[in-house]
Amino acid sequence: MSEPDVLYEVRDRIATLTINRPDRRNALRGETIDQLLDGLRRAGEDREVSVVCLTGAGDKIFCAGADLAAGPGPAALKQYADVLEAMVNAGKPLVARVAGSCLGGGLGLVLACDMAYAADDVTFRMPELDVGLFPMMVAALLPRGPASKKVREAIFTTAKIDAPEAERLGLITRAVPRSGLDAEVGRVLEAVSGKAPVALSRGRKALAATEHMDLRPALDLLCAELAGLMKTEDVAEGMTAFFQKRKPVWKGR
Repeated sequence: MSEPDVLYEVRDRIATLTINRPDRRNALRGETIDQLLDGLRRAGEDREVSVVCLTGAGDKIFCAGADLAAGPGPAALKQYADVLEAMVNAGKPLVARVAGSCLGGGLGLVLACDMAYAADDVTFRMPELDVGLFPMMVAALLPRGPASKKVREAIFTTAKIDAPEAERLGLITRAVPRSGLDAEVGRVLEAVSGKAPVALSRGRKALAATEHMDLRPALDLLCAELAGLMKTEDVAEGMTAFFQKRKPVWKGR
């Protein structure tokens, strides 16, 4: 029996999703996206998971985007849109570990994560125009503001962006030496996984829900969410632990 397109593992409150098609440059086909969606669902429903790490098998390619040999059509495009939406609206923080170069739709996966850490020798590229296409759905997640002209240059010329430049443009959180990538990602995952689970989940969803809201409706929603959090057992435990100068023991409720 062949291995799944996406490996799923849970350890120490961290769910790791690994795109597992190194022979196809970890490219995305229908089965890959279905399994990514399933992994996100499993992690979202598992009370023993606080944070999700997304990575690719091997250290050459994180994800090469769509598997063109699989003949991507309208259904595949909708699947890809579905997985981006699921990631943006996920109830658990998402962290990308980028140990290999990232192309096309693979960049969309990175952008849909809350944090992304890349080896400083990898590159990012949106090559769609080279085959007459355009990174339409990836564009929805690209950073706006002063960096947008540099990003557009990369889109229109299909030029490579090295990891330090990707950090400057806001495409990733940080570029780190390859030898220190796992330690850096592990440090972040450990730090996030130790936080209050209910607050992580509700806060992550609230960030997504209010990102494009006007200020007053956003404040009203966030106020209601904070009021709800204040009634949880975790807040009571967190406050007690603070005054007792000890580490809190979260209940997840």
